[in-house]
Parts: sequence; structure tokens; C-alpha cells
Amino acid sequence: MARKGKESGRPPVITGDTVHIVLRHPRGRRSVEQIQPGLIIPAGKRKGRNPSVASIYRAPAEHAKREVCPEAVEQAHIDFAVLQVGQVPGARLAVPGRVPL
Repeated sequence: MARKGKESGRPPVITGDTVHIVLRHPRGRRSVEQIQPGLIIPAGKRKGRNPSVASIYRAPAEHAKREVCPEAVEQAHIDFAVLQVGQVPGARLAVPGRVPL
């Protein structure tokens, strides 16, 4: 399916814009329950509804995972593209001070 340009799975409930809204509101000032009515799911089966409280709590943690090592995410995208062409990605050198993935 990926070769045809189709993506499988559900669309994300929390998008980049939603993450920024959640991160702007520190938990000390407003609770997640107060933020929830202002957020709307942009696509998918629940489009137009509010995301669950659990999704809002998960959003900053998922955002932090992506921000920790952006070069690893970029390299994974490159490796995937190379695999789609039918080649095998080459070996990568270890970065000093980093734990290998």
C-alpha cells in the first residue's frame, strides 16, 4: 500500500497544531479538562469532535520523543525511501556521546 501512496492506519488525533496548543497551556494554570473543549480532531472517524483526555496527556510525551533525536527520525525516513527503491541502506557511523538505537 505504501508504494501506491496510500497510508494505512488511523490518522493522528493530536496533530502538530494541537500539540502546540497543549504545550502552551502549562498544567499549573489550566487543567486538561479545561483545555479539551477548545481542541478539535482534524481528520478521521471522530473528525470535528474533541480528543480524549488521555490523548491530550500523551501528546507532550510523544512530542518530546520526536524532538529528542530528530536526526534519527530523518535517517529512518531516508532508509525507508531507499528500501522502497529496492536497495539496502548502508552502514552508519556511530556518533560519539550518543547511545546507538
